[in-house]
Amino acid sequence: MIWAVVLAAGRSERMGSAKLLLPMGRSTLIETVIRGVLRSRPDGVLVVLGADREKLEPVVGRYPVRTVFNPDFARGMLSSVKRGFEAVPPDARAVLVFLGDQPAPPASVTGRIIDAYRKTGKGIVLPAYRGRRGHPVLVDLKYRDEVGALDPRIGLRQLPRAHPDDVFEVKVRTPAVLRDIDTQEDYRALLK
Repeated sequence: MIWAVVLAAGRSERMGSAKLLLPMGRSTLIETVIRGVLRSRPDGVLVVLGADREKLEPVVGRYPVRTVFNPDFARGMLSSVKRGFEAVPPDARAVLVFLGDQPAPPASVTGRIIDAYRKTGKGIVLPAYRGRRGHPVLVDLKYRDEVGALDPRIGLRQLPRAHPDDVFEVKVRTPAVLRDIDTQEDYRALLK
């Protein structure tokens, strides 16, 4: 089983407001992300909530996903990754980590990541656009304990650095795997 973990716990400090609730067409940024994740057809979806939990729960609750609260969200993104890895079912084989502020890449990209995981046997599979690694990142749960011990100052990127022989890059043609929304400028650029 492959679960998707959507990181939606951040404080949106650079944005200055609850960025996951920003309008995206007829819905919100987080809904756009969740719909994209669901289109990729993982075995389950877990959304990690934190700073804006009370505002996000009713929105996220409209979708067939589970939620979990990260009380340590102020410690950074890795704390949400760790909380997500703890909360996926014990029979899960791998986790796809999605950013809640990154309008989901096409489902075809996620499908290619999952196919590469199954075909190559590599424990860390991620998309790369023009040599730059992006999201979602698939991590085999053989690394569950190691993820729990990672340094929060460096984040999840230290895992592929520690295991370069167990990494597979899926070359993609879309920069969507690199783009997330951190500032008002990012948001305006996305809307264009």
